[in-house]
Parts: sequence; C-alpha cells; structure tokens
Amino acid sequence: MKSFDPTLYLVTDRSWLKDGQTLESCVEQAILGGVTLVQLREKNMSDEEFTENARKMLAVCRKHGVPLIINDRPDIAAKVGADGVHVGLDDMSVKEARRILGDGKIVGATAHNVREALTAEADGADYLGVGAVFGSSTKSDAKPLEMSELRAVCEAVEIPVCAIGGISKSNISRLCGSGIKGAAVISGILAEDDILSAAKELKEICGKL
Repeated sequence: MKSFDPTLYLVTDRSWLKDGQTLESCVEQAILGGVTLVQLREKNMSDEEFTENARKMLAVCRKHGVPLIINDRPDIAAKVGADGVHVGLDDMSVKEARRILGDGKIVGATAHNVREALTAEADGADYLGVGAVFGSSTKSDAKPLEMSELRAVCEAVEIPVCAIGGISKSNISRLCGSGIKGAAVISGILAEDDILSAAKELKEICGKL
C-alpha cells in the first residue's frame, strides 16, 4: 500500500476562488487546516497552463508533506513528478495509468457501484473516489448515491474509499458508519470565507467517521 492519508481530500476548482486569491494560497490554507491529500482538477486549461499549475501546486504540497494527485493526466503527473493520478470512468484506464506512472505512484479511480469498484481494485487502483454522495456543485448531471450503495462498496473492496460529491460541514456527519476512509471536498472548503477554519472543522468531523 502506498503511503498516503485520504482522510480529508481536497479537489481543486478555481471557479470558487474570490478576487485576489490564488489557487496555491488557498490550497496552502486548506493544508494548514488539515487537508491530507490534494488533487489538481482544473478544466479548460491548455496542457502548458495545466503543467505550470501542477508545478506550482506540487511546490506547495511538497512544502507541507502532502501528496499531490493530478486529475486525468498521468503524462503530466509523470512530467512534473507528482505523487499520482486520478482517472474517471470515461478517462484513461487504471491499467494504462499504472503503465505510465509505474508501481511507485498512487493511482485513484472513480466508482459509482460495487461492480465498478471491484473492477478498479482488480486493475490496480490504490483508492476509490465514490459518489456523488450528496449530488455535486461541479457536475450538474451527477446523481446522489444511496448510502446503502456507498456502504456496499466499502464492504466489497480492500482499498480505501473516499466519498465525494457535495460534501460540506452541514452534511458530512451523515457519512458516519458508511465505512469510508476519507471525504473528498471541493466547494465545502474553497468556497468558504475562512478556508483554514473550514478545513479544520471538516478534518475534526472526518476523524469521527
């Protein structure tokens, strides 16, 4: 098992930033508040821009000893020396991502049900992102996942399961007893006025799940 802690997993989305904020400064505040894993997921960027952002984010994560995962792009993860990649169901396969990155890197995969989860685990995924548990503010077509299905996924696999989708301090406690090892959060941290405090509060709750 790779050495990483998925307890509070920040997934980036710069559309939530306020005037004057930078993605790096917001992520650093989130890490200081307790974020244990960061995924750079930014849409509508050129390869050059995404690579530059990945390098900047890696510097922040390295400073604080937190792994950086790159969304969808194992080639860019390899180029900048990131800690791993996350692939969705419509993206590159887990096997292909592993071939590009090698055994020493983290490969995460998306799943919505037990069948998809077991397939990803068999293909070599190190963790699963499962949802959308409460819908999604970033994907309009994401349907809420039944808690019974989330529990079934957690029971079916040996690798860590991170819940994702609309998670915030107002609803995260509803995940208690589901079997998850972590919560992946976007707007529940980045949209808050005090990012550090928001992350700290979520981390405290995550420790009780």
